[in-house]
Amino acid sequence: MLKPNVQTFIACDADYKDAKIVLYGAPYDCTTSFRPGARFGPAAIRGESFGIETYSPYQDRDLADCLIFDSGDMELCFGDSTLALRDISKRAERILRDGKLPFLIGGEHLVTFGAVREVYKKYPDLHIIHFDAHADLRQDYLGAKLSHACVMRRCHDLVGDGRIHQFCIRSGDRTEFEFAKSHTDMHPFDFSGLDETVAALKESRAPVYITVDLDCLDPSCFPGTGTPEAGGVNFKELLAALVKVCALNVVGADINELAPTLDSSGASTAMACKVTREFLLALYR
Repeated sequence: MLKPNVQTFIACDADYKDAKIVLYGAPYDCTTSFRPGARFGPAAIRGESFGIETYSPYQDRDLADCLIFDSGDMELCFGDSTLALRDISKRAERILRDGKLPFLIGGEHLVTFGAVREVYKKYPDLHIIHFDAHADLRQDYLGAKLSHACVMRRCHDLVGDGRIHQFCIRSGDRTEFEFAKSHTDMHPFDFSGLDETVAALKESRAPVYITVDLDCLDPSCFPGTGTPEAGGVNFKELLAALVKVCALNVVGADINELAPTLDSSGASTAMACKVTREFLLALYR
């Protein structure tokens, strides 16, 4: 049995055996291509979560009523992405084996691949819903195939064509957008097309993994991230989208790319805490 973390995300302190959702943190940012600092995201989200309430007036739900266990941050090898991803996969495998939903808090977006490949082993018909400013579809970044700029391409290597549904994308090189036209279901700039995607996935009952890169938010409300991109969505738009996708057959999820030291006001961390709360409440059913 996993042991409880000393400091948990607010109200996520159920016993492991009773929990339906298990949090695990991946404080890793060694492939960050612009501004580092996402390794401090998971701890900041936990610590600052006590500045918000457990109750959500948006959803009329309360984390205090939920059975969620926080297993804390993993100790990851910063010098080797292969080893770091291996350990993330092992943690996800343990959570899945025990019949619980794994919820990963990053870290840079590469950590998603460690979780997805383990979820894919259990659910080979997996679909991925991806909220992000960036396509993350490069074959490699400066020669490295394991990079946060390549994470969705590595996920595509697993799940194949038509199973990655991308929203809010507004940045990438030309080859990424050309690749998306033939291989992924990309909806640039905002959440246009989300209702249709949700309806199709709901009808098929396909297992779904949700990955949220917080830089899908506009930097005017979320500047504390490594690669901010103008033209993003706002909190209420993201919240509405999360509520919709969490009604699907979700089998794993993550949230990533808060770099708290890049926003000394603390507003970005507060935003990340609130999004995490709403995400967990929408998942818990």
